[in-house]
Amino acid sequence: MITLRNLTLRRGTKVVLQGANLTLHPGEKVGLIGRNGAGKSSLFLLLTDKLHADAGDVEIPPRWQIGEVAQAMPETEDGATDFVLQGDLPLQRARSALHAAEASGDGHAMADAHMLLDEAGAFDANARAQALLLGLGFRVDQLDAPVNSFSGGWRMRLQLARALMCPADLLLLDEPTNHLDLDALVWLEAWLKRFEGTMIVISHDREFLDAITRVTVHLDEQTLTRYTGNYSAFEEMRAERLSQAAAAFGKQQERIAHLQRFIDRFKAKASKAKQAQSRVKALARMEKLAPVLTSSDFEFEFREPQSLPNPMLAFDALACGYGSTAIVQNIHRSVLAGQRIGILGANGQGKSTLVKTIAHALPPLAGTMTEGKGLVIGYFAQQELDVLQLDDGPLMHMVRLARDVGPPGREQELRDFLGQFRFTGEMVNQAVGSLSGGEKARLVLAMLVWQRPNLLLLDEPTNHLDLTTREALSIALNEFEGTVMLVSHDRALLREVCDEFWLVSGGQVQPFDGDLDDYQRWLLDVSRATAKGLPAPAWQRAAEAEPAVAAPAPRAAPPKPAPAASRDERKAEKQARAKRSDATRPLRVELQQIDARLARLAAEKAEVEAALAAATVPPEDYAELGRRLAHVAAETHMLEERWLALQAELEALGN
Repeated sequence: MITLRNLTLRRGTKVVLQGANLTLHPGEKVGLIGRNGAGKSSLFLLLTDKLHADAGDVEIPPRWQIGEVAQAMPETEDGATDFVLQGDLPLQRARSALHAAEASGDGHAMADAHMLLDEAGAFDANARAQALLLGLGFRVDQLDAPVNSFSGGWRMRLQLARALMCPADLLLLDEPTNHLDLDALVWLEAWLKRFEGTMIVISHDREFLDAITRVTVHLDEQTLTRYTGNYSAFEEMRAERLSQAAAAFGKQQERIAHLQRFIDRFKAKASKAKQAQSRVKALARMEKLAPVLTSSDFEFEFREPQSLPNPMLAFDALACGYGSTAIVQNIHRSVLAGQRIGILGANGQGKSTLVKTIAHALPPLAGTMTEGKGLVIGYFAQQELDVLQLDDGPLMHMVRLARDVGPPGREQELRDFLGQFRFTGEMVNQAVGSLSGGEKARLVLAMLVWQRPNLLLLDEPTNHLDLTTREALSIALNEFEGTVMLVSHDRALLREVCDEFWLVSGGQVQPFDGDLDDYQRWLLDVSRATAKGLPAPAWQRAAEAEPAVAAPAPRAAPPKPAPAASRDERKAEKQARAKRSDATRPLRVELQQIDARLARLAAEKAEVEAALAAATVPPEDYAELGRRLAHVAAETHMLEERWLALQAELEALGN
């Protein structure tokens, strides 16, 4: 077993652990969690003997083989399969022994070396290494490609495959999901469930932790606390513990009350009001997580958009790609106000290409993309460096954003705003290149919030966010009144935020008629069929609703959509949409007017109630204040009824 006894660990002047105690038993699968910078990676360095304790004891069985993912970017001309094989240390020792025996001509040593090779599984080692690579998303033609020919993200996948190749007694995984898409993540989960040794994993993906761990160790305030159960179990126990200790939750309680008032207003017809439904979801998450998030000093919300065009976007035969190469094409879809769209698909299928085209980072190759009047896009790039200047500080980024994009703001206002995202003091002038991944992600979020977008394009926004910051993002997205298009391998975020999914596969973009569990089951079916050399199975629910496909697609993909509509049909559909838009415009204008009036009435009500509560109000004014309050209540009730009636009319007209 692994035993940490009265352990103290320092990194420079920072105390990471102080008098910590922990016991882990053989075969346990452990999730190590804590805020960014708490010291989780330092604990891994301690377990691998790269750091030494300042006090206390660390006991690990001396014969245990430890497997870990190297964080350094590999630089070698070795082929991918050979590079992964080098992670099997017993195999490499056996091969070295055979080479030395052959060089010396020692027949007895050769026999011993061959026995070691047999024990190390030398005869199927290549097949095992290539199975790891294929499972992590590499193509067959990449199995022997030089390591240096891959991009940074794919090289980190190679490091992960190399670590998994090691027959370890203790496997240490530090953020193994960061560079994986959902397909590879599902495969990795299945592989780790079969792993028989002891495993400790650092991850900010709650569903990944829930799937593979049965023990949770929380590193907080320089101590280690062991919880029996996965992350969700920890979250509930932690929330209960904090709620018993906390007297109040401050701002979060105020936000919960604000959401509850809105829900109460429309609870009779919540199914008719998408805004109310979104707040119900946000409230459910917030009530559960409020105690946990209280321990974090980070929370934020998206500002209310100035307008909500509907539709926001319309694609007509749109093709997206690079240069003259189209990756996805013939897209005929619309994006409406208030939609929450999750974009699914394997790496290389075109998810990011589609998002970049919508964000104007790439030009369309064909077709048209029509934007609604007043559309304001907030784009979170998969690589934050795509939108950040490494030599400039956060304040300079905000000054440039306020000047060039808007809305404008004074320097002190921008400093105060950055403070909400944990950029305080001289940190606002610190070069972005020296910031951590989590700090860069928070800066990009701050830049998004400042722009007051009505359409959020988020491409893997959680890669460098810790769990509490991810939860804050989830709540902020659920409170956001605009439209969200989300690419993420974080299934918890997809489940909590998205109401519908698009599947990017086989050069097409089509709706996915199912949930994430359906998608995962389909991915496993596709993986099994591909391994047996069979055609990829059709997505069952989609197959029931669409015409049969004459021949299977050459790549793993759901059935092809029905043939594109003719030009006349598309023209008729476009005219019908325009007619519906003209018919509903007066209703939408009236809705906006009602929303504005309700906001003014709420302000007037607060003013009157404050006056009534004040001890300085003359007695003769109480009657007038009471009449004003009754008038406000009556008008509010009338407008709310009209609001619901307008929503019902809009839905009946298909908007």
